[in-house]
Amino acid sequence: MPVLITVAVALLALVCGAGTSWLPLLVVGPALAAATSGPWGVVRIGALAMALGAALGFRGGEPGGQQAILLATVAAVTLAGALAGALRRRRERVLADVRSVAEAAQHAVLKPVPETIGPFQAAVRYSAAAAEARIGGDFYALVPTPFGVRLIVGDVRGKGLPAVGVAAVVLAVFREAAYDEPDLLDVVHRIERSLARDLGPDDFVTAVLAGYPEADRMELINCGHAAPLLVRDADVLPVEPVRPAPPLGLRALAGEPPTVQDVLLADGDQLLFHTDGVTEARDHAREFYPLAERLARHVTKEPSGTLAALHEDLLRHVGGQLHDDAAMLLLRKPDRARDATNGPGPATGARPRAAGPTPAP
Repeated sequence: MPVLITVAVALLALVCGAGTSWLPLLVVGPALAAATSGPWGVVRIGALAMALGAALGFRGGEPGGQQAILLATVAAVTLAGALAGALRRRRERVLADVRSVAEAAQHAVLKPVPETIGPFQAAVRYSAAAAEARIGGDFYALVPTPFGVRLIVGDVRGKGLPAVGVAAVVLAVFREAAYDEPDLLDVVHRIERSLARDLGPDDFVTAVLAGYPEADRMELINCGHAAPLLVRDADVLPVEPVRPAPPLGLRALAGEPPTVQDVLLADGDQLLFHTDGVTEARDHAREFYPLAERLARHVTKEPSGTLAALHEDLLRHVGGQLHDDAAMLLLRKPDRARDATNGPGPATGARPRAAGPTPAP
C-alpha cells in the first residue's frame, strides 16, 4: 500500500502537469510505511519517494530551492517513520512475550478439558471480557479422582488481576482437595478455609461443585451460583438447590452450611454448568440471553458442537462483544444403544421448562 500510494501521487503529478504542487503528498508513503513495515522498509519507501520527487521536479524545471525543501521534507518524514517503525517492532516483540506468558498462565490455571472423562463426554467454552485476555474471574475444573469425576464452575466477584488471583487459589485448592477428600462437603470446607486467608472483606466467590461417586448419581453443592441446566428427554430443567447456601467466603455472615443434593442421571442426560456472564448477557434492547431456550434449540449429542453453537448464538445476541466473563461446561452421559442406532445427530424435541420438580430422588 505505501508503494502504491507513492506511485499514485507521482503519476498524478505527472498527468496533471502542475509542477511540484502535488509532490508534497509523497510523504504519505513513508508515513504509512511506519505503521506497517520495519525501519528498513520505511527507508526504502522514503528513498523511492525522494527519487520520484527529484525526477519529477527536474522534469518540470522547478527551482532548486523548492526541490530541496521537498526532498528535505520527505527525508525528515522518512527518518521519523523509521524510528517509529523500530519502536513499534520492539513493542510488538514485548507484546508477543506477554501473550506467551498469558497463554502459559491460562493453561496452568484453566487446564483443557478432555473430550471424555470417566463415563461422560465433556466440553468447555470460556470467554474473557477483557480485550486480548485469555482468563478472567470465571473459572472451571474437571478432574478424575479416586472418588469419581469431580468438577467446579464458579465466578469471582470483580474483574481483572485480583479476580484471576482468587480464581487461581480456588482451583489450586479444589484440585488438591478433590483427590484427598472422600466427602464432597469436605472439599468445600477446604476451599472456605483457604479463602478466609486470601479474600478481602467485601469479596466472595459463587460456585457449584459436582461429583459422580457412583453410577447414575450426581452430587451437587451450590454455593450461591447459577443453577445448572439438566437436559433430559424433551425437557431442559434448571437444577435449583433445595437448600441454597451462601457464596464461598460469606458463610460466616450467613451461618448456613452447604448441603449435598443428589441428581439422578440417566443415559443420554446432559448437564450444563455456566456462569452469570452467559445468562446476564444483554442485547441492544437490554434483554437477557435466554439460555434454557437456546440450549433446547442447539442441543446435540456432541457437547463440543452444542457449546460451539451456543457460543456463536451468545455473541450474536450481544452484538459480538461480551461485557463479562462467561464460562460453560457441558457433561453428557452417553446412551450407547440409542447413539449407535441414531448416530451423532442432534437431540430432538428438547424444550425449556421454567419450573418443575427438582430431579432428585
